[in-house]
Amino acid sequence: MNGRIASGSARGARLLAGMGLGAVAARAAYVALTRRPPGLNGLPGEEVWDRTNHRGEPVTLLEGPALVAGAAAAGLLAPGATGRTRAAALLAGTASGILGGYDDLAGSASSRGFKGHLGALARGEVTSGAVKILGIGATGLAAAAIAGSPAPTRRGRAFDTVVNGAIVAGGANLMNLFDLRPGRAIKVGVITGTPLALARPSAAVVAAPLGAAAALLPEDLAERAMLGDTGSNALGALLGLAATRLGRGPRLAVLGGLVALNAASEFVSFTKVIAANPVLNRIDMLGRRPVAVPAPAAPADKPDMEDAFRPHVPPPGPAGNGVAVDPA
Repeated sequence: MNGRIASGSARGARLLAGMGLGAVAARAAYVALTRRPPGLNGLPGEEVWDRTNHRGEPVTLLEGPALVAGAAAAGLLAPGATGRTRAAALLAGTASGILGGYDDLAGSASSRGFKGHLGALARGEVTSGAVKILGIGATGLAAAAIAGSPAPTRRGRAFDTVVNGAIVAGGANLMNLFDLRPGRAIKVGVITGTPLALARPSAAVVAAPLGAAAALLPEDLAERAMLGDTGSNALGALLGLAATRLGRGPRLAVLGGLVALNAASEFVSFTKVIAANPVLNRIDMLGRRPVAVPAPAAPADKPDMEDAFRPHVPPPGPAGNGVAVDPA
């Protein structure tokens, strides 16, 4: 009994250490990035990363890179993970974040969702969203292969790699679908990540990203910053990787849920579902500023944007910067 208590205390200490490291690293990265926003292609950093939200107020996308950097640094230093797990987490978080960042800065709203991006690809049009979807799929498989499987047979290990890769990719995409209101994606991450933090096999993976996300939540809720695709894809991928450390039965259940929710998002508005449910809406509004008065309806020739939080990005200027945010 005493040994069991000591083991539990040690796991708890490792979890808190990982979360603390994630929080400190993410806050440090956010302060450094916002103090001197990195430019791109000769453009000043503010022009690259700043957006205007539905209130007409500026927000920065640098919360996403800060989460990626914080989770990566803490994941390498936090106790309790094996070398293979650290390498898989580093790949899953940073690669998903980079692909999301590409979509944040180079994407457009011409195509949305799996159907829109893959449909455009079938017509010969390579969208930034399609690059991200395919890239995150490959990243998930690679991270799963690096993390390894305890299955005794080659066929079992191959099966686990496919299942685990799909969980990582599905988690990355699903978290991005929740990044439509201030703080929502981080709240979803904390709610889904808490059970993973309490489970012994997955705690070492989930500690750093949970700490990083929690440390950045005040900026998100205050609408000073947003995760964007960079941060939401990375957070979802790391939570997915943590779930791959569970037993086969729970993993298959997680995969089924991810597939169902990703598929439902093509036909159902998560925002409307949340708003219609008193409990979900209360959680969604917790800590947020009052909802802004809706702006006048857009002209008929403009696309109807469900997301009032996603900023409208003006068309590229003479410099041809191509900077845009893809809500997919």
